[in-house]
Amino acid sequence: MASTETTDPTAKDPVRDSGIAGVEAGLDALETTAAAGTSFRQTFVNKILPPIVAIAVVLVVWQALITFKIVDDPAKLPSPSDVGNEFKDAWLEGRLLEYIWTSVSRGLLGFLLALAIGTPLGLLVARVKFVRAAIGPILSGLQSLPSVAWVPPAVIWLGLNNSMMYAVILLGAVPSIANGLVSGIDQVPPLFLRAGRTMGATGLKGAWHIVLPASLPGYLGGLKQGWAFSWRSLMAAEIIASSPDLGVGLGALLENGRNASSMAMVFEAIVLILFVGIAIDLLIFSPLERRVLRGRGLLVKG
Repeated sequence: MASTETTDPTAKDPVRDSGIAGVEAGLDALETTAAAGTSFRQTFVNKILPPIVAIAVVLVVWQALITFKIVDDPAKLPSPSDVGNEFKDAWLEGRLLEYIWTSVSRGLLGFLLALAIGTPLGLLVARVKFVRAAIGPILSGLQSLPSVAWVPPAVIWLGLNNSMMYAVILLGAVPSIANGLVSGIDQVPPLFLRAGRTMGATGLKGAWHIVLPASLPGYLGGLKQGWAFSWRSLMAAEIIASSPDLGVGLGALLENGRNASSMAMVFEAIVLILFVGIAIDLLIFSPLERRVLRGRGLLVKG
């Protein structure tokens, strides 16, 4: 007579448990190695050293053009020391931070206003078919229109004041932010929307809890492009519509250098404009982008 054996599903299997424990230990070791592997030396070599080397190469090539008389006209290409002296004089006279703050404060405030307008506009265009058919092509056309084209009509309508500056920023940035959000919403899987409706997330509640979080990558891309348009629009407005009542921002500094035929001042303004653009990206948009990618499992922490 054959004997029957019954297996208890709750009984522990030493071989299976040891295998799972080994896998878990291996994963823990990998995580520990990855976390411990990010030393200051690696950070310096991978992130800090490359831009330092790039700047050094640019300075060496720049100085070589002056030293070997390839460009021997200071009115066309000043030496790095001349530009450095321009920075030194502006710093000692207390004007350097004033140049930066005048433009950065305008740019950030204008971008926040564009964000407040472009976000609901993008939601409306993405979710209402009639509005998309009516406004969608106009937004795309406005996005491709150079922002400098808005400066003359803004000056005529609003005069030489800060309102004109903010109007130019809005006209340059709002279409980019709205189109970025529309693009992000179009890439949201329909399953997410159906699951949200099943759980009662409809209307504004669904937009806040389902649509916006799911469309964050495209929306963030629109925000970065919107800031780029804001900054470029502001520089164009400050260059064309400079006035003593508006103060001296970076665009006005660039125009003052051109009027004075001072290439050192022109290079000073160009370097500052580039510096602010890089700083805003590194301090604001890059951390946001890393956080969004990490939240979706597309970027390994550490």
